[in-house]
Amino acid sequence: MAERLRMMAVHAHPDDESSKGAAVMAKYVKEGVDVLVVTCTGGERGSVLNPKLDRPEVWENITEIRRAEMDAAREILGIRQEWLGFIDSGLPDGYLEASEEERPALPEDSFGVVDPEVAAERLVKLIREFRPHVVTTYDEDGGYPHPDHIMTHKISMVAFDAAGDPERYPEAGEPWTPAKLYYNMGFFKKRLLALHEAMLAEGLESPFADWIDSGRAWMKDKGDRVTTSVDAGEFFGVRDDALRAHATQVDPEGFWFGIPMEIQLRIWPTEDFQLVRANVPTTLPESDLFAGVR
Repeated sequence: MAERLRMMAVHAHPDDESSKGAAVMAKYVKEGVDVLVVTCTGGERGSVLNPKLDRPEVWENITEIRRAEMDAAREILGIRQEWLGFIDSGLPDGYLEASEEERPALPEDSFGVVDPEVAAERLVKLIREFRPHVVTTYDEDGGYPHPDHIMTHKISMVAFDAAGDPERYPEAGEPWTPAKLYYNMGFFKKRLLALHEAMLAEGLESPFADWIDSGRAWMKDKGDRVTTSVDAGEFFGVRDDALRAHATQVDPEGFWFGIPMEIQLRIWPTEDFQLVRANVPTTLPESDLFAGVR
């Protein structure tokens, strides 16, 4: 009997798992893959982005609410989920636009200021317990430069390389070397432009117009780094349902749901990744995160 395939997706906050690679996770779950999401922080300092829920009683109970939202999203996606236990750094006003030297200090108890070598031990322990074949995380810019996303990248890189080394973190369990490591690559110019132009061609307003027109300095074009595109359009509806479950974080009438499903499926039915570590032979480009593992 073949060993069950296992995938670990490492994310910064509850809701990130539903906006980055969620359709691919749902696809693999249907195929019988065991999928574990690791959530680094509790999202305690996140904003309430749904205007209908921006109320004092929500803010007062945000930690419990975000955990309940994560439970709901987990059930929709059919995944397992573990909390790494770090505290959300928040995102001070102007942080993304400021230079590194001018950015405001983060709270002393926050994930964004931890020592990656120390913090990675918690993730190493989970990798050794779950023994994933494939790990996904963020690139060196965090996908976008939120401090928790950048720290998620840092500890993921340390943990992926250390998990198979018996001399590193010896108290964290029996060594395990995952076969492959990927970066999520959702927001790159070619994809955004294709969807944007399709909306305009239909006489519709594009949710990406401001992004494209403003040329946000922190949005780098990384489309040439995509190595792996997984056809997951069948599961875009599941992805959207999971994202809506994070009701405090997502306006159900807002940005994330601004492109009709018909256009998404016709123009860009894949979710995209960059292969950055491979301990098995594979040929690029790929259409499966488990290429070389199956």
